[in-house]
Amino acid sequence: MLQQIVDRRLSGKNKSIGNRERFLRRYREQIGDAVRKAVSGRSIRDIEQGEDITLPRRDVSEPVFGHGRGGMRESVHPGNREYVRGDRIDRPAQGAGAGGAGGQGGQDGLGEDDFVFRITRDEFMQVFFDDLALPHLVRTQLLPDAPEWKSHRAGFISEGNPASLHVVRSLRTALGRRIAMGGDVRRLLNELQVELAEAERNKATPTAGIRLLKERIEALQRRLRQIPFLDTLDLRFRNRVRIPLPSAKAVMFCLMDVSGSMDEARKDIAKRFFILLYLFLQRHYERTDVVFIRHHTQAAEVNEPEFFQATESGGTVVSSALTLMHDIIQARYPPGDWNIYGAQASDGENWYNDSARCSELLQRKLLPLVRYFAYVQVAGDEQNLWQEYTRVHEKDPRLAMRKITEAADIYPVFRELFRKAGAA
Repeated sequence: MLQQIVDRRLSGKNKSIGNRERFLRRYREQIGDAVRKAVSGRSIRDIEQGEDITLPRRDVSEPVFGHGRGGMRESVHPGNREYVRGDRIDRPAQGAGAGGAGGQGGQDGLGEDDFVFRITRDEFMQVFFDDLALPHLVRTQLLPDAPEWKSHRAGFISEGNPASLHVVRSLRTALGRRIAMGGDVRRLLNELQVELAEAERNKATPTAGIRLLKERIEALQRRLRQIPFLDTLDLRFRNRVRIPLPSAKAVMFCLMDVSGSMDEARKDIAKRFFILLYLFLQRHYERTDVVFIRHHTQAAEVNEPEFFQATESGGTVVSSALTLMHDIIQARYPPGDWNIYGAQASDGENWYNDSARCSELLQRKLLPLVRYFAYVQVAGDEQNLWQEYTRVHEKDPRLAMRKITEAADIYPVFRELFRKAGAA
């Protein structure tokens, strides 16, 4: 009996990748904890790189079988000059071995190192974004030039895989060919058969003429029999072509306060949060536009390096950034064609009269256009801007608000804002 074995293991093409993936699945919890610790302790600009994950030796220990001490046993001691065959050797004192009581270190104080495991960039990001998802992920516009493809029926062709042979279509083509090739022959054959029947009824017809008619009829019949029932030209195969799959396009607006009240520590927290958002979007969209808007008393659209590195002094007018965001949406990103997301980072300070204008801009102009808008305050004090945004948040769930006071809060807040629906 012929047996077939289908390998469904989750392994790639690289050498020993199966063992590596089994290790990642087995110690998923420990690796996840190590990744979260690495995020808070490394530079955010290096977050896309791999990481050396250190796991305690006890977490990766394997069960082993061993023989208990004691009993009767025979052993060979090379170079022995003290004992002879049959002598009894006293058991060594407990803990007097080279490894100490636990077998982990010797008298020199050295012990076994922790297990260090190097994970790649893709593995790091997979663990980092494991249970996150974009909220309100609505695919608005379908793009014809997406890099994903699907197979679609496209009629029939004369060459193809035998498994895609269309029998009915092939027989129909063969029948049409036989009719076309034998049409004139059958017409002439019918005429000769009628003429032969009349000649046989007419007694005056010479025998040689009747014999000639029969020979012509036989020749035409042989021609009809020589027409093949099914020819290779008759075969028709189902044709399938690849057509591009539709996908979504999204734009992420990053707004950050760079006024004098934002010190370097707060700017660093804001930068870390925005870079996490950027990496998160890159994971979910093949085509993503990211717009960086920095503001103090005036707002400006800048590139990514200037957004994260440039500094300003002076006061804060948050409404200038919201107004610029609205203008850019109207000019370049129609809401009917784009999934629009916004994220704002600020210390909460703003001109008092401007905070009310900010809430009005959010309610009337921005929130109706966006899928989601996240506001992160990098300060603990609740000032007038936080209070105005709280009123908007109570009316519209598309506005999310959280506080981040130190770098260790970035990842928990980020996970809370972009957690999958129903995730624990």
